[in-house]
Amino acid sequence: MRSTPAFSRVVPMIVTCAFFMQNLDSTVIATALPAIGQSLGEDPLRLNLAISSYLLSLAVFVPLSGWTADRFGAKTVFRGAILGFMLGSVACAFAESLTYLVIGRILQGAGGSMMIPVGRLVLLRNVPKAALVSAMAYLTIPSLMAPP
Repeated sequence: MRSTPAFSRVVPMIVTCAFFMQNLDSTVIATALPAIGQSLGEDPLRLNLAISSYLLSLAVFVPLSGWTADRFGAKTVFRGAILGFMLGSVACAFAESLTYLVIGRILQGAGGSMMIPVGRLVLLRNVPKAALVSAMAYLTIPSLMAPP
């Protein structure tokens, strides 16, 4: 365990960025539905599948996050969650149909679902107890700036 003050700020900021991305991503699609629908040639009402698939993916993978963190290590799972979230984001950006958009959103949801609980676990395991309150403040305040 490292005990430098800089390390006690870096870990929470990395976790906070992941939280912010996940919170923003879960809500930003709603405002972009008309433009996405036009781009894909779909009725914006059909794009509710993209929103629902993301939320369903979150609900399915959150319970698995604790087990995977214990089995493979919290840092490894957290890195994998960020990678999965980013790959899902890229898949959504290049989606040429509703099907590919839904697949990308499922991948985003799987990564996003593991970022939050495993990110907190990484924080608790890597920040000294004396700096934990400060680290939680670094974690909580910026993540509250993202839309609910």
